[in-house]
Amino acid sequence: MPFQLSRRATLMMGAVLPIASALGTTRAQAAAEMKGASTPIHYRFKLGEFEITALQAGTSVNEEPQKTFGLNVTPEEFAAASAAAFIPANRSQNFFTPTLVNTGKELVLFDAGISAAGTLAALTAAGYSAEQVDVVVITHMHGDHIGGLLNEGALTYPNARYVTGAIENNHWAGAGNENYDKVIRPIADRFTFLDDGGAAVSGVTAMSAFGHTPGHFVYNIESAGQRVVVTADLANHAVWSLANPDWEVRFDADKPAAAATRRKVLGMLATDKVPFIGYHLPFPALGFVEAAGNGFRHVPAGYQLMLNS
Repeated sequence: MPFQLSRRATLMMGAVLPIASALGTTRAQAAAEMKGASTPIHYRFKLGEFEITALQAGTSVNEEPQKTFGLNVTPEEFAAASAAAFIPANRSQNFFTPTLVNTGKELVLFDAGISAAGTLAALTAAGYSAEQVDVVVITHMHGDHIGGLLNEGALTYPNARYVTGAIENNHWAGAGNENYDKVIRPIADRFTFLDDGGAAVSGVTAMSAFGHTPGHFVYNIESAGQRVVVTADLANHAVWSLANPDWEVRFDADKPAAAATRRKVLGMLATDKVPFIGYHLPFPALGFVEAAGNGFRHVPAGYQLMLNS
C-alpha cells in the first residue's frame, strides 16, 4: 500500500516548515562547551548476599613504563607485546582501586588508597560515609595502599578496626620505613594480625601471595557459593605483568618469588574461573583470567556479575 499523508498532516507540515526555516536563519546555534575526559569512580555488583563496590581513588600517567615493568626484557620485546595489545609502549595509565565489601553486617574496606581525599570522594559517590566503615583490611603496606588511613593526622575511618598480615606488619615494623612509622605505628594498637588462611570477617579469607612484599596477601571473598578475589598488587598490568608473569616489576621486593606467586594465583583463578579485582588495573579493575601461551589473558568483566542483582 503506498504511503500517503492525510490532508490534516499536510496542512500541519505546511504551517511548521516556514517557522522552522525562519528560526534557522535568525538564531545562531551556540557551540557546546568541552567537558573533558571522565570516568566513573565507583562500580557496584552483587556477590551472593554481599555487595561489592570498586572505588576509583585516583589515577596517574606513567611516562616511562619499562622502568617499572619488564625490567628483564628488551625494549623490542616490550614494544612488540604492547603493540599486540593495542597499547603504547611509552606511556600507561595507572589506577588505584580500593574495594568495599558490604556483608550486610559489616562494611569492609580493602586498602585505603594513596590519599584520604581520593578514597573518600569515591566512597561518598558510592553512598557511604567514612564513619560507616567497620573494618579496614590492608593487603600490604606500600604507600599507595596505606596513605589514606590518616586524614590531616586524624583517623580517616574513626569507627573501624584494622586488619593486616602478621608477616607484613613485622617486616615493616623493623624496616625503618617512613610510611610505616608515619601512618601505621601510631595506630598499631588498633590492628589485628592474620596468618595465611585467617578470616578478616566471615566470608573473607587471607591467602599468602608473597613476593611483591614479604607478607602480601590476596583475599578470597565468598558468599552463597559465589566468589571474587581481591588480588591487590599481584599483577599490576594486564599485559606487562598478567600476560607476562615472569617479567620483572620494579616494586616487587622479591622478583622470583613474585613471578612464582603470579603463576600460582593466576593459575588458580583461571582453573576455577573466579573473577578478581586488581588494584592497579583499568577501572573498575574487575575481570577474569585464562591461561594463554606462556602466561595468561585478562578478560575484563562485561555484564556477567550484573546478572547477580
